[in-house]
Amino acid sequence: MPKPIPMSRRAWVAAWAVLCAAGLAATATLNASSAPDPQPEKSVSAECAERIADIERQLAKAKQEGKGDGVLAFSRIQVGTEDDCSDDLRDHFGGDQ
Repeated sequence: MPKPIPMSRRAWVAAWAVLCAAGLAATATLNASSAPDPQPEKSVSAECAERIADIERQLAKAKQEGKGDGVLAFSRIQVGTEDDCSDDLRDHFGGDQ
């Protein structure tokens, strides 16, 4: 049976320090590479922008009247419109959080 190579305590500590440094460097590299790219601003149709502005006005009016802590509800689809703006409204008002 071969005899194991003796290592001093300093050699073990140095090897451990090198492995820790390599692990930290690898972790930092992986974290930096996996950061999501910022999403470009989505364009909002004119109709949706008008609806968002209308809702903002209604919220401001309710806040001025002292009803700012209440709940406002809006229907999702208006009759005769192709675009219901639900995604745009959710994005603007943070409903996807």
